[in-house]
Amino acid sequence: MKKVLALAIASIITAPAYSATVNLRVMETTDIHMHITNYDYYRDAESDTVGLSKVYTLIKQARNEAENSVLVDNGDLIQGNPLGDYVAKGRVLRFGETHPAYKAMNLMDYDVGNIGNHEFNYGLDFLMKALSGAAFPYVNANVYVDDHDGNPDNDQNYFQPYIIKTKKVVDTDGNEQFLKIGYIGFVPPQIMTWDQSNLTGRVVAKDIIESAKKFVPEMKAKGADIVIAVPHSGMYNNPRQGMDEHATYYLAKVPGIDAILFGHSHLVFPGDGAFADYEGVDADKGTVYGVPAVMPGFWGSHLGVVDLTLNNDSGRWNVVNGKSEARPIYKREGRDVIPLVQAASEINTAVQFDHEGTIAYMRQKVGESTSDINSFFALVQDDPSVQVVSNAQIWYVKEIIQGTSYEGLPILSAAAPFKAGGRGGADYYTDVPAGDIALRNVSDLYIYPNDLKVVKLTGAEVKEWLEMSAGQFNQIDPAAGVDQNLVNESFPTYNFDVIDGVRYQIDVTQPARYSSKGELVNPGNERIVNLTFEGKPIDMNAEFLVATNNYRAGGGGHFPGLDGSSIVIDAPDKNRDVIANYLLTQKTFNPAADGNWQFANTLGNARVTFRTSPKAKALANDHLVFDGVMDDGFARFYLKP
Repeated sequence: MKKVLALAIASIITAPAYSATVNLRVMETTDIHMHITNYDYYRDAESDTVGLSKVYTLIKQARNEAENSVLVDNGDLIQGNPLGDYVAKGRVLRFGETHPAYKAMNLMDYDVGNIGNHEFNYGLDFLMKALSGAAFPYVNANVYVDDHDGNPDNDQNYFQPYIIKTKKVVDTDGNEQFLKIGYIGFVPPQIMTWDQSNLTGRVVAKDIIESAKKFVPEMKAKGADIVIAVPHSGMYNNPRQGMDEHATYYLAKVPGIDAILFGHSHLVFPGDGAFADYEGVDADKGTVYGVPAVMPGFWGSHLGVVDLTLNNDSGRWNVVNGKSEARPIYKREGRDVIPLVQAASEINTAVQFDHEGTIAYMRQKVGESTSDINSFFALVQDDPSVQVVSNAQIWYVKEIIQGTSYEGLPILSAAAPFKAGGRGGADYYTDVPAGDIALRNVSDLYIYPNDLKVVKLTGAEVKEWLEMSAGQFNQIDPAAGVDQNLVNESFPTYNFDVIDGVRYQIDVTQPARYSSKGELVNPGNERIVNLTFEGKPIDMNAEFLVATNNYRAGGGGHFPGLDGSSIVIDAPDKNRDVIANYLLTQKTFNPAADGNWQFANTLGNARVTFRTSPKAKALANDHLVFDGVMDDGFARFYLKP
């Protein structure tokens, strides 16, 4: 009898006071890239497609719909548009000042933030200066102090790896409850390549999945009722290899994670069909291997919302259901952009001083162009927007190698069209009219704050670089009697490097030699033909200097032969500054492309189509034929044989 009574008493003690259910809304912003206001600094005009100020209207609406909610930012915040550059390089943020990103976000009641890879672009010192203005904590679990002792077992985290916050909530019966919510953040370990000049010797980055396996059990042991993972990492179902840039798909398999807020790859989940066929993904409900997950686009295009249902029937809180959605700030109807929300005026007001300073900064004149510069046809022919960048880079390298052992080596330049439609939409093109060129136009030509680097390569390595770039195109069948899309839109245009200083043709009837991951998938095929230097077939053993940026030279984009080891000049200037200085010295310049590349004459009578801006209609010619405007706002053209 005593034993039965003891068991009954123990049961009463361990059971919850009563069974309760809690609904919790978890909201995410990510990849804002300093689009705090609804303004396009390149066009010098308001925009309906960007802006944290617009997302905040969605946040307020989403909060009003839910009894309990939390808000998280997933990084790539302080860099990405002229406002970010102005604060970091123009007027320069001072110690004790609040970064404009946090002037806005401190009004929005964020619970936690994560570090993105672009947070490191201005260096660790600037990053810590900026973060000091945030009124909410930051987490990152896979960046460690480089202690130089060669022993990974005693490494210390550079940032707080995770945080467990107690949240007062109201259950479905109207009673107060307390949840211990754990947040853990991650960044691609490739930061050590992309920002090696800022990070080498100071920090090291480790694998996302292994870091999660280390810390999530620790979070649970310390009392976290639920764990929210915040990876600044995309989702691809490629086989896991370790130190993966896009690790979210496998992060969902780590035990103990209850929700995932991801980003980095500028896609939308749920809602983007790219993930619909992945094993374990429910693209309607927004789950990955049963874990609710969301990725809300970029530049403030969407708000991520995850709705979790928890109960404590078992004596502890458990997530029993969850779903997600990505709420947009605009929609497209044909060629029209329809705004779905108004900007929150308090956010725009909070950064008005910095915003106006950026506009004035960007309007400074640096030169004068004798003709228009646009990127409408940058993916189908040599282009003035790319040519200007290469001209500036070659000019710069000629200057800095004088009197060095590299003087006399031939100089080439690699540059890509950064604004060429794609996910950015039918308006996302460089479009600079003839006349005065302002600093904002330079930023339009080169949108990233990259550092100029020079690599030394052989002619054979230059050819392989171009073979990788040629993955921009789909394979064309010259005998097919149907329309064939030329551009592989899953291949980022910032990886379509044009190399100036040589001449070549691209045979798109051949399969791509490399995959988008830099894997040699068709070793017997070549797309780059008739590659010449100074009018003769290129000497595969000759040495060349190639001007590029720190991202590409350090291995960004998985280009063969580019892993940082071939860098011979670490230039002290940014590519964008090189362009501005070049234009200042030229004063008046002609941006015409020199036509150093073209498609090989192997297309036969194939009808090959591509998409571009409707503005390109006025530039159509006998070879590039306008074929109408599509429902998504892009114009369709075809190449006339």
